[in-house]
Amino acid sequence: MSNKALILVGGPSRGTRFRPLSLDLPKPLFEVAGHPLIYHPLKAVAKVPSIKEVYLIGYYEESIFAPYIRQWSTEFPQFTIKYLREYTALGTAGGLYHFRDAIMKGNPSRLFVINADVCCSFPLKDMLDMFEEKEAEAVLLGTKVSNEAASNFGCIVVDPKTSQVRHYVEKPESHISNLINCGVYLFSSSVFSLIRSAMEDKAIRLASDPTLDPSDGDTSSVLRLEQDILGPLSDSRRFFVYETRDFWRQIKTAGSAVPANALYLQKAWQSESNELSQPSAFIVPPVYIHPTAVVDPTAKLGPNVSIGPRAVIGAGARVKESIVLEDAEIRHDACVLYSIIGWQSKVGAWARVEGTPMSVTEHSTTVVKNGVRVQSVSILSRDCKVGDEVRVWNCVTLPFKELKRDVSNEVIM
Repeated sequence: MSNKALILVGGPSRGTRFRPLSLDLPKPLFEVAGHPLIYHPLKAVAKVPSIKEVYLIGYYEESIFAPYIRQWSTEFPQFTIKYLREYTALGTAGGLYHFRDAIMKGNPSRLFVINADVCCSFPLKDMLDMFEEKEAEAVLLGTKVSNEAASNFGCIVVDPKTSQVRHYVEKPESHISNLINCGVYLFSSSVFSLIRSAMEDKAIRLASDPTLDPSDGDTSSVLRLEQDILGPLSDSRRFFVYETRDFWRQIKTAGSAVPANALYLQKAWQSESNELSQPSAFIVPPVYIHPTAVVDPTAKLGPNVSIGPRAVIGAGARVKESIVLEDAEIRHDACVLYSIIGWQSKVGAWARVEGTPMSVTEHSTTVVKNGVRVQSVSILSRDCKVGDEVRVWNCVTLPFKELKRDVSNEVIM
């Protein structure tokens, strides 16, 4: 019995909250724990033998993903990978329906649908086991969060005995549950009938409501799984939740890449991955160092640090809870904490680039400083320069900026 996996990657007009990092690279290709975001669900898909085809669905230019797909096709020979490009943004459900003929070629039994911007252990095999056990029409991955955070996500009311979904509301105005949607789904092929019905209902609403203007891009073909499909699906007796007890978080803002990096590194460390550096007096695990990076033996790294290709870390430097990207340089005795150092950026000697410590279980990456809400993670975009002995604290810096004085709680444009 064959299955397929569909990974939703979005497009250039989405992911604006991931700026300034997405100015240079699509969010799904941003590296955390040494690999692009989209690599992590692909690695999980590779552990499900019945999946023989994977489709990436979005509206980026095909050429952006082509070199990555060639590389992944070699690394994951057990399935084929293809990119399906939407002609415009169709939403998470609209994109699936647009490519339904390609997706259903070969009559797959079930379809995994995975949002590329979530960070978790992707327990796909467990979801598949539940699907078969319950003879389900759909299985949704869920997790519990604090009551305060729950209203920012899709909330699920579930039968505690059967795990059957009783009610689903996307971002409710009042509290209904702290069990939330993780953005990972397993559907039977009947999902296309549900999407078709939702399209017909939306077409009727657009035709009957004079305040709605289809010319602004909101047509009946633009549908979202969360808002338009999961609610009606909750009326079915065959819609279930698999609740994960493992880590999960959404990767929406640029700053959320830092806790995602930490979570994936910790998972790799627990699984004894040979990609990670061995602990020592100067390595506090988990730490990922690209083979082409140059790290002085007196620099102290970790925990939860990723060092990208050809990055240079100088003598006596301290890097903790941070991502250092390709070709970046951190000079001697500099300190980088809770930060992202962008491509080709340079941090001067004795300089400090730091953010505010936050737990990886927090679902926000902002803090209030002096009455202003700012990013908790300091971010240097591409080709930024921090002068010697300069302190940068809770700042986001756009590309090609040079900082010659101390700055805090600012967006530097």
